[in-house]
Parts: sequence; structure tokens; C-alpha cells
Amino acid sequence: MFADDNDTFIEMKFFQAASRWSKNHKFFLTSFGVLAGGGSSLIYALEQSIHASNDAAHVAKQKWNHNGWFDTLDHASVRRGWEVYKNVCAACHSIEYLAYRELVGVCLTEDEAKAEAAEQLIEDGPDETGAMYKRPGKLSDILPKPYPNEEAARYANGGAYPPDLTYITQARIDGENYIFALLTGYMDPPAGVSLAENQHFNPYFPGGAIGMAQALYDEIIEYEDGTPATQSQCAKDVITFLKWCAEPEHDTRKLFAMKAFTVLGVLNLVVWYLHRHYWSVLKTRKILQSPKSLFKK
Repeated sequence: MFADDNDTFIEMKFFQAASRWSKNHKFFLTSFGVLAGGGSSLIYALEQSIHASNDAAHVAKQKWNHNGWFDTLDHASVRRGWEVYKNVCAACHSIEYLAYRELVGVCLTEDEAKAEAAEQLIEDGPDETGAMYKRPGKLSDILPKPYPNEEAARYANGGAYPPDLTYITQARIDGENYIFALLTGYMDPPAGVSLAENQHFNPYFPGGAIGMAQALYDEIIEYEDGTPATQSQCAKDVITFLKWCAEPEHDTRKLFAMKAFTVLGVLNLVVWYLHRHYWSVLKTRKILQSPKSLFKK
């Protein structure tokens, strides 16, 4: 009897511990669910707050050559996009996080990049007298800004401040599609819409009134490779160039991903085989349970 009472006591302790664990487990799952739901709701609300407002037209999805998992940038388009930026966009917008040396082998040869940099006068110093001076640019210099400061930029653009374009494709929701729609979406304002001085109508900009005038037109520049410089072609090329500016490691990252998936695929087969080899004995075993009465005398 004493042994039976001891077994009963142990079983009661076990079920009490299991019950407490079950309650703690439920509390943990409930807390986790509440936190996960609240966090998801907060993230969704924050994302919706930075979307274009309801008074802006929805952008169409474009087919970009680099959107696939293993698709690379169109480097001919990147080079043409540099021409568009240099001849059209650089008059107002800066790319202040890009150095001339980064253009070598992508948009320009080394000699061409040195020549482009040398055309700019870069403020340097101080010299031995403590004065600042101007010198020709070199490959290590970043691309110069079109305006010395924000106030000068606003004054030259009727109060509007042209944003820096280095990371513009990542700084806008639906990046490339939005910028393409914005660059090609200028039109006359509909009846009943009045614009202030130095404003232009673009349905893809929140509110419709934008301070930037239409910048791209058919044949606004002449490409060195002879590609017809239509408005949509110029927009596509400059956006591809800006995509490269924001992610210069784009192609390298996807190449590493392809190598990693290949290696992991082979390792997965090896691990699967070893799993079956080492666990086959345990997975195919049979366990026989005998009643306690068989062992009692």
C-alpha cells in the first residue's frame, strides 16, 4: 500500500506541474498574440501614413529588368541614365552621396570620370594662409550640389526644395513606378483646379500641384549610343541609374544569393540523407507497453 500511495502522490504532482505549465503556456501564447497583433497594426498604420494621399492617382506597375530575384540591372540603361541626370536633372537635384570614382566601370571609363571631375571647381582648404580655395575635381570627390544651401535652392525654385536623388528609389513608396509616373504624368489642370504661381499639375503628386516643372520631353537630349530619346525612354533610363545609385551592390548581392542557394541546395540533400541514415533506427522501432499487473507478484 505504501508503494501505491507513493505512486499516486507522484502522479498528482506530475499532473499539477503539467497543469501549471499549461496555464503558463496559454498565458505566453495569449500575450504573444496580443503583442504581435498590436505590432502588426502599428506597422500597417505607419506604412499607410506615408503612402500617397487619396487625392493622388494610383501608379501603374511597370516591367523593370531588375525586379526579378536573379535579374540584374540593365547597364546600358544605367549609362544612358547618367547622361539624362547630367544634362537634365543635375541642374536642380543633387546626388551628394556618390563619388566620381564609383562611376568608373559603370557609367564612365576612368579617363572620362577624371575629365568629368576636372570640369568642376571644388572648394578645398584651408591653405597655408588659412584661406579656402577652389581646385579642379578629382575621382575621390563627390558630385557637387547645384546649390550651396537649402535656402538658395528654395529661392531658385519658387519655395520648393528639390530633394537629393541618391536614395530616391528607396525613399518613395513603390519607388521606380512612382517616379516614372511622376516624370511622365504632367498634364493640363482639369476644369475647376487652380494652381498658384510656379506650380504645375501632376495627378500622381499628392494634391496635384507640384513645384517641379516637367523636365523630360521627347528628344530632350541625344544619346551617345543612338537610342531614341523619347520621354518614356529617358524616364526609364534615369530611374535605372538612380536605382543603381541607391543600390550599387545590387548585382553582386543577387550573384551571391544565387551561389548561396546553389550551395544550400546541395547541403540540403546531404542533410536529408544523413537525417534518414541516423534516425531510421529510431523512426522504425516498435515499443511494447505491458500492464503493471504482469510485474506484480
